Amino acid sequence: MPSYAYKGRDAQAKLVQGVVDALDSPAAADLLIGRGITPVDIVEDQPRESIFAGLSVGRTQISAEDIMFFSRQMHTLIKAGVPMLQALGGLRDSATHPAFGEMLGQLRESLDSGRELSIAMKDTGAFGNFYISMIRVGEMTGRLDLIFLRLFEHLNFEKEMRAKIKAALRYPIFVVIALTAALLVINWLVIPAFSGVFKSLHTELPLMTRILIGFSEFCTSYWYVLIGVALAAAFGARAFVQTPGGRLAWDRWKLQLPIVGETVRKATLARFARSFSLSFKSGLPVIPTFGVVADVIDNAFIAAKLDQMRIGVERGESILRTAASARIFTPVVLQMIAVGEESGSIDDLLMEIAEMYEREVEYEIDNLSARIEPILVVCLGAMVLVLALGIFLPIWDLSSAMLGKH
Repeated sequence: MPSYAYKGRDAQAKLVQGVVDALDSPAAADLLIGRGITPVDIVEDQPRESIFAGLSVGRTQISAEDIMFFSRQMHTLIKAGVPMLQALGGLRDSATHPAFGEMLGQLRESLDSGRELSIAMKDTGAFGNFYISMIRVGEMTGRLDLIFLRLFEHLNFEKEMRAKIKAALRYPIFVVIALTAALLVINWLVIPAFSGVFKSLHTELPLMTRILIGFSEFCTSYWYVLIGVALAAAFGARAFVQTPGGRLAWDRWKLQLPIVGETVRKATLARFARSFSLSFKSGLPVIPTFGVVADVIDNAFIAAKLDQMRIGVERGESILRTAASARIFTPVVLQMIAVGEESGSIDDLLMEIAEMYEREVEYEIDNLSARIEPILVVCLGAMVLVLALGIFLPIWDLSSAMLGKH
């Protein structure tokens, strides 16, 4: 969305100037009039060179945790009555990460030139669409302190969920790595050693033994082919997922995975419900809220369903009807949405939906290791069985034959 620099008069006829985001000049004029400013001059704003123009200030250097604590600090400073420029200057001087301090300096410079906070944040590239939209709502309602607090709570919840998922997957990942290492050692060291012994006997080997020896010889002789195929598959899958169709297929497939698919779906819907409630409660209209929330949930399939809901609401349909046609919510959730629409408290009911999903997700994540463990045990047992049949069965047959001769 383009930016427009304006000059105008406020209600006291005082000259004011700044920058607003709008589709065109008339839309910018309407926006200013709605704020009680009579526009005198509106021109499209040209991005000016910043003293930080050569610096790489992006999401790769500024973590979500930095943004989370920044939100908490801004809430405290604004609530205490500290001016915005002074607050940003203080946070910049006390920043421990150079990239974060540079970003705050760029933000302060943009505000000093008359740009709005939401536009300045967008220019830094360090804040997501949801964050910027929420800040814009705070600017319109004059409740930036409350918005920063809600953003902190939202980011803190996301951080806790990521930590829980990492903790739950730590043991299964360790077991998978150990199994993979064991298979590599067996293929490259154990089976070749036994293969030489079996070939010296000049006897017909069991089918399983021949399969293991053949697979081991192929791996040791054509390891570079296996690595090339694995790399090609990995890069090909990554390129496919980066396409719109591939991303949609991948996100839909994630929701159908055994064991974790239902957990992923509930976590995504919990993020949707919490973000929607937060946006709606902060004053963002319903239709723009769907677009903002679709960028937050990080799932193209669910985002497409939300876009269908937005189109239905634009046609005049109720949220309940569009939610039912999307077929991603359980009957209990649909009933809660119906009660929320009838009572006019859809934001509160959506927050309850989010908390309900979050409790279920936390329970399932806490028990994730217990659900994955039987699969790992079965895989380990199958590997031991194959090795026993392939390696020890010929030895046992040979021992039996020798005992029979005696």
